[in-house]
Amino acid sequence: MADAQPLSQESIDSLLKIMVEQYGYDFRRYAPASLSRRICQHMDRYQVTNIDDLREKITQDDQSFANLLRSLSVPVTEMFRDPPFFQYLRERVIPWLATFPFIHIWHAGCATGEEAWSMAILLEQAGLLERSQIYATDFNEEALEIARNGIYSTSFLSVWERNYQSSGGDGQMADYCLQKYGSMRMSRKLQEHIIFANHNLVTDSVFGEMHLILCRNVLIYFNRDLQNSVLELFRDSLHDGGLLCLGPRESMRFSSIAHEFEERNTRLRVFRLNAKT
Repeated sequence: MADAQPLSQESIDSLLKIMVEQYGYDFRRYAPASLSRRICQHMDRYQVTNIDDLREKITQDDQSFANLLRSLSVPVTEMFRDPPFFQYLRERVIPWLATFPFIHIWHAGCATGEEAWSMAILLEQAGLLERSQIYATDFNEEALEIARNGIYSTSFLSVWERNYQSSGGDGQMADYCLQKYGSMRMSRKLQEHIIFANHNLVTDSVFGEMHLILCRNVLIYFNRDLQNSVLELFRDSLHDGGLLCLGPRESMRFSSIAHEFEERNTRLRVFRLNAKT
């Protein structure tokens, strides 16, 4: 973006204000450095050299806004991403979930859905899928549509298969999908137990009473104030003694509610909500 003008905080704030007022998407509490970088990348991709022009485009054209929204919410995920974490789920969390007559799990910020499908595979292998409900949410409707369809390119399969094996999986991950014409479609049996829904962690409210909440590598894009608000949302959405799983670079250390959780695994960022007295 050699010809682009530098982005001032004032110009970014003006852009974000329009996004809230006209479309209801609030990015004002996202981490400033990450947000500025993504806006610059978006302007470079769409050859917009002035943020004022970008602001005018999204004001007049819904598609221009949709393009910007997609740039600000780039989904990065894969099946059985971070195999040691999924091995921990398999060995330590799944047996605990088995003690409940019905299991509620929330994947918050699920992007294109791969980790939610991975969880469904774990539950199926443990014989728990029939009494489980997975809620997978994101505010990016385009990513959610991919997740709902459960159709992915087979070009990813070798990496995903390696993740699956490294996490302690039996057989092959490919056993849970149908391969055809360079694509793989996830098992419809798994799909029956996943609800993909639009939910915005910035603006939306409590999401049920969950035994397990996974929100990995999302909070790193928020400023500390928003991180705290989202963690409060998770606390209020958890069953007593429920588990919260964050990403490897995320922590509850500076949260006002950190004392309400017990850290169960420091390296993998797994926390247990203390029972209410």
